[in-house]
Amino acid sequence: MLAVAPVLAVALAAVLAGCGSSSAPAGGAPASSAGAGHAPGGELTVFAAASLEPVIDELAAAFTAQHPGVTFARVTYDGSSTLATQLVEGAHADVLVTADPASMQTVADAGLVDGEPAVVATNTLQIVVPAGNPDGLTSLADLAALSAHGGKVVVCAAQVPCGASAASVLESAGVTLVPASLEQNVTAVLTKVTAGEADAGLVYRTDVLKAGDAVEGVDFTESSEAVNAYPAAVLTDVTAPAVARAFVDFLVSREGQTLLAARGFAPPSEAG
Repeated sequence: MLAVAPVLAVALAAVLAGCGSSSAPAGGAPASSAGAGHAPGGELTVFAAASLEPVIDELAAAFTAQHPGVTFARVTYDGSSTLATQLVEGAHADVLVTADPASMQTVADAGLVDGEPAVVATNTLQIVVPAGNPDGLTSLADLAALSAHGGKVVVCAAQVPCGASAASVLESAGVTLVPASLEQNVTAVLTKVTAGEADAGLVYRTDVLKAGDAVEGVDFTESSEAVNAYPAAVLTDVTAPAVARAFVDFLVSREGQTLLAARGFAPPSEAG
């Protein structure tokens, strides 16, 4: 099995040896290399888990501000298992960030991961309900009761990281859920609740925060039983290897972690 362990932030100078980037300050986080004489350059294509939208866009913007020679062709967001399937079937990306180690392992098993992935963030589930929590949900038992009595509760499909986590927390709570639908990514679950097409669902804490006042998040004790780790990796079909590696390192740098935390993501140290 592929070992996916949290890594310390690595100075860009160490990764881009010979590229002339500035040295790292005490503490190990990369110093800003904006204005460096030989900043990396190249184009990157990133595949990222749906729950990372839009923070990967924000991270890409911050990275290019430091490295004007870098451009991002696009960031493709979808369920991690869907992205893994696309890559195995021949899609191109330089960097992959999934919401679970299992999806990353699928890509690694196909020989498409260059080096060891780095866990860049963690996340946990919340019950998402419309603003005001009209059904008064306070626990997974309440959520299961709602689904059993005709309420529309949506969750991710089991092969998607948010679905696997949902199954794990429901098992821990000892309750059975009868979902109205099984979605292929967490964004679809959130969309159904915000649009009034569902009464509740299970999504990541970060998705509730992203939705703003349209919804509320309900904490439940069992969420700690399924902490999602987000590994990031450079892929073998990479256009600009040094740039791709520098971007992955940026995700675990002080600035990268600050941007992720602002969107509700917890640090890699919370991975089990």
